[in-house]
Amino acid sequence: MAIKRLPIGMQTFSELIKNNYYYVDKTPFVYKLVSSGKFYFLSRPRRFGKTLFLDTLAEAMAGNRELFKGLYLYDKYDFKSHPVIRLSFGSGDYSKLQSELETAFELMFSNNYRELKLPRPDASTYKNPKLALADLIQRAYDRYEAPVVVLIDEYDKPILDNLTRPEVAREARDILKNLYSVLKDYDRYIRLAFITGVSKFSKLSLFSGLNNLEDITVDPAFGEICGYTQEDLETDFAEAMEGARMDLVQLWYNGYSYLGKKLYNPFDILLFLSKGKTFSNYWWQTGSPGFLIEILKRQRYYLPDLENSRASEELLNAFDIDRIDIRALLWQAGYLTIKDIQTNPMGVRFFTLGVPNIEVQYSLNQFFLYYLSDSQDLPIKFGSQIEAALERADMGALVGVLKSLFAGIPYNNYVNNEIVSAEGFWASLVYVFLSAIGYRVVCEDATNQGRIDMTLETFTDVFIIEFKVDTAEPPLGQIERRRYWEKYQGLGKRIHLLGITFSSEERNITGWEAKSI
Repeated sequence: MAIKRLPIGMQTFSELIKNNYYYVDKTPFVYKLVSSGKFYFLSRPRRFGKTLFLDTLAEAMAGNRELFKGLYLYDKYDFKSHPVIRLSFGSGDYSKLQSELETAFELMFSNNYRELKLPRPDASTYKNPKLALADLIQRAYDRYEAPVVVLIDEYDKPILDNLTRPEVAREARDILKNLYSVLKDYDRYIRLAFITGVSKFSKLSLFSGLNNLEDITVDPAFGEICGYTQEDLETDFAEAMEGARMDLVQLWYNGYSYLGKKLYNPFDILLFLSKGKTFSNYWWQTGSPGFLIEILKRQRYYLPDLENSRASEELLNAFDIDRIDIRALLWQAGYLTIKDIQTNPMGVRFFTLGVPNIEVQYSLNQFFLYYLSDSQDLPIKFGSQIEAALERADMGALVGVLKSLFAGIPYNNYVNNEIVSAEGFWASLVYVFLSAIGYRVVCEDATNQGRIDMTLETFTDVFIIEFKVDTAEPPLGQIERRRYWEKYQGLGKRIHLLGITFSSEERNITGWEAKSI
């Protein structure tokens, strides 16, 4: 039997099936879509498998049954043939909005006319995308005497590429809003419409005319529509994963949740296998969205507050050009995920968000550390010293490294002067630094007696850290009064208490005390 190939960068379903690539069967979700509804919207981070799923859906709706032999859908669906219209904004750079959009529309519509073997309209039609899409739907319906399938990939990229220029982003939004309104106007000619993207712009701003669009982004029935589950790795990828440290694979790459099973980003797993099972931040390296970088630089936010931050469903769904909440932005981009869900007595859902895994935590905090210090080598410069200090549980050496770190950070790069007296500011700096090295750090760690400022856990030790600013109070006082260490006594690990006092005037550590339990 031929060795299966890794589908790195592959987005064409037929190629995967015909050429012996690994493929996780997502056709149960195709069946759910085609048998229960008509207009759908899905938001997922980049490189998560949206485009491949769209291509799978296209092949099913085009009636290409033989491609699905051996898959769930093969004997469940009638594979009636429908004309399929496909629009994708994924490959363009829309920073030059008008020229790039005009080129993209001309290319997309001309390709669809060719694929559907339809006579092309006058070239001027392409300059009005709403008219072009309406004409294409009508001609396809008439030519094939069957309702049309419309698939739109990366629907929001022209907006996101201009998010730091609100006036241009609004122009892109208005153009796309006009285009997507065709789906409502031509409802009677459409069998299925499926729209994907990274962000979830509010229906009022972008889909106001399409009020029957069903958002399945956080629908448990579609939680695993993209991504790999642990079961997928243990079955479909069993041979390829042989010999891998599965506990570390989970720590590095698992953890995304859309109210179903926890998920891996497929791109991470495929690159991990391709690179000889070497751990690295593969997904992050493909390029953080420029709009995210710029907005994070502008907004002042305590990084520890991202972990276990709470958000309403309305907040996550109300993203718009003129109202950008950092939590919604990071969640949609894949840097936060849903950790828990609560429902109040009135039935309103609230989500607890957190960083999904080591890769995202490590990369996100390295990025922040760079903008804090104007240096990319701080984890390299101080990392080995921190590791040695923690391994020996040498609190004096640990504090010494932190003092060196703070001495080299121009704090004006990060915040206004007035908040250096806040404990959260200093906790943020320590959190960013330790996380950028690769440690799992928990801030505001809840116990039955209160919240620990920071907990760092290694394979052998637990470090409980409390921060004080501009006070003569003994820094270990609160830890000892509330006996915070009792939460970790059952782990069989050494427990160390560390209290650190900062001075907002000196902008550094001025006192500390430690104790081992």
